[in-house]
This record gives sequence, structure tokens and C-alpha cells, in this order.
Amino acid sequence: MSNLTSQFLIDPNITFLNFGSFGACPKVVFDNYQKWQRELEYNPVEFIAVNGIKYLENTREALGNFIGCHADDVVMVTNPSYAVNIIAKSLKLQVGDEVLATNLEYGACDRIWKYYCNKAGAKYVQQKITLPIISKEIFLQEFFAGVNKNTKLIFVDHITSATGLILPVQEICDYANEKGILIFIDGAHAPGQIDVNLQTLNADMYTGACHKWMMTAKGSSFLYVKKSLQHLFDPLVVSWGYDAIYPSDSQFLDYHQMQGTRDFSAFLTIPAAIQFMQENNWEATRVACNEIVMRNANRFCNLLNTKPISPITKDFIGQMFSIPINSNDPLALKALLYNDYKIEVPVMPHNDMLFIRYSIQAFNSQKDLDVLYAAVKDIMANEPNLLFAFS
Repeated sequence: MSNLTSQFLIDPNITFLNFGSFGACPKVVFDNYQKWQRELEYNPVEFIAVNGIKYLENTREALGNFIGCHADDVVMVTNPSYAVNIIAKSLKLQVGDEVLATNLEYGACDRIWKYYCNKAGAKYVQQKITLPIISKEIFLQEFFAGVNKNTKLIFVDHITSATGLILPVQEICDYANEKGILIFIDGAHAPGQIDVNLQTLNADMYTGACHKWMMTAKGSSFLYVKKSLQHLFDPLVVSWGYDAIYPSDSQFLDYHQMQGTRDFSAFLTIPAAIQFMQENNWEATRVACNEIVMRNANRFCNLLNTKPISPITKDFIGQMFSIPINSNDPLALKALLYNDYKIEVPVMPHNDMLFIRYSIQAFNSQKDLDVLYAAVKDIMANEPNLLFAFS
């Protein structure tokens, strides 16, 4: 992967192990982003009012081919939290309804569901998943124990944020479809990190970030909704798409796409990002990244006298790994790693656990994890209040 390092803009003075938070653009994709921004400023009216819908259509066609769905069944949004708000606000929850999730979901989405459930007198159920996960079968058994006659929607991460785990969403979708329960997958970390095929997954709704592992410009994400359900979901911003002067064949697109003045240049970098992956044999790159991630997992756990939170297999591990840690001051630990060791890596609390989560992308190498390993070892020896082994 060394030939790809020079194609990114990442600061060479930083050991960057936090791709999972916001991604990073290859140079060619960032150049494409600036091209769109310049075109916008060169003639804003032509860009937004004349060419905008066609530009977005081209983007949705490229994205649809990449994630396995029809272009007219996706709309562009700035981030997955925006997409989850669209669904939650329009779901028409009633008193007694339940939304079932795990206790591993992304904190912002937990807050969205708690907000709308509280307003409706419904219940957000964060089904407890035992860590470490032993197997898919035990995970599914624990999760499905939360289903009952009041379950209106199942909401689950494709890849979790703090714990970095790939969850068995195909089995969850199959179960939900069999039981007639709506199923919504938060794939913020999935597209570009693992294969996503919405046709075979058969989720009712799916959201994903393109600016993470697909490497587009920031603020570029999507919401997919099955065609039969699209009429149920109102836009967060009602604008020109409602009672449109020039309606398209899709109310779904009109409602969510035609929102007046906004810079959608970031969305338009999706085709360039996909082309970059195609030209650089991205499947092989992902495999190489995954191998580095898994090869180092037990090494870090052994250093800290802890255990991985799942089997170290491709069923659960992609390009991220979360190391369970002990620290009396995680904020200070994060600051120390960055300021003194020049390592950008998140220290992530989740429920009653703490993790250092490393991400491996094309510009990373074994050397980067060696730098992190040496830092962890040094901090354990010299700052035992900030990082210490499990007893």
C-alpha cells in the first residue's frame, strides 16, 4: 500500500489512526471537490438552478451501482444522523410502540431515537449485548430476545462506532422481514470498508456515510428507502419539492432533494471517489488493511492484559479494532497521545468500557501501529494513572 500514501493529504508528521471518525480524501478526490466548488462560484445560478438536478442524478447513479440499489431510491444527505432524523420524525410512533436497537449503537442516533420516542410515549430499547461476543448465533439470540408484539422498528449499526464491530445485519434483516417488522440499518462505516449490496440485504431503510471509507468530501452521505415506503417519510426541510412547479417522477426525490440554496459539491465527489477505488484495486487494499488490523489485535490486548471483544475474524473485524483499556482520565490520555506522541487515535468511552480504536487505511502501515504500541507501553510505564493493564 506504500504507493498510495503519497495520494493522500494527511499530515506526514502525525501517525493518523483515526480514519473512522471523518475519513480523508485522496488528493484527486479533493481536487474534484474544488473543481465543483469553483464551478458553483463561477456561475451559481447555472450550477444550482439549471445543472444541479442532473449533477445529483449522475451522483446517485454512480452510488446506486456501488451499493446495489436503484438511483431513484437514494437521496443525498449531509450525514447519517440527518438521515436517521428523517426516518424518526416521520415514523408516527404511538404510545407503547418500541424501537429495538443494541446497546452498541452510535451515541447521536441513540439520542435521536430517545427524543422521538419520548415525544410519542414510545420506548427505545437498547438490548444488552454481552461483550466479548462469542459468535453470531449467540449475538442474534441475545438481540432477538428484545423483540415483542410492540416492536415497530429494528434499528442497528452495520459497523459499530466505539466498538468497531461488524454486526450480522443480513441475518437481522432476514428476521425482520420474516416477522414483518420495519428494519433500518445505520451503515455509517460500511460503504467502502466492506461490501454493501442493498438489493441482497433487503433492508427497508439504510443510511451510509460516503465521506468516511468511500473517501469523498466531508458532508456527503445518503439515505436509501424502499420504493414502497418512500411516501411515508417527509423531508426535514419543506421547500420547493413540495407541490413542485416542475415535479419529477419521484416525490421522494423532489421532497428531499429540492431544498433551495445549498452547496452540494461534496455529494458530487462520489463518482470520483468510486473511480479512485476502481483504479487502485480497492478490494486488495481493503484486504491488506484488514490483515494489519487483525494481526495486531491480540498484540495490543496482550500488552494490556485484556481480551478482544469479538472473535478476530472477518465476520466481526474490518479496518478498525477497539482495544479495551483502563484509564482514570481518558480525555487526558487522548490529549497525551496527540500532543506528546503525535498520534491521532480516539479514546472512546461506551457504556462502562473504554477503548482505544485504531483504524487502518491505505496510507497506513505496520509502522504506524508499532508507533502506537510503543506509546501505549511507554504511557503504562510512566503515566499509570492514564493507562494501566487489567488485573
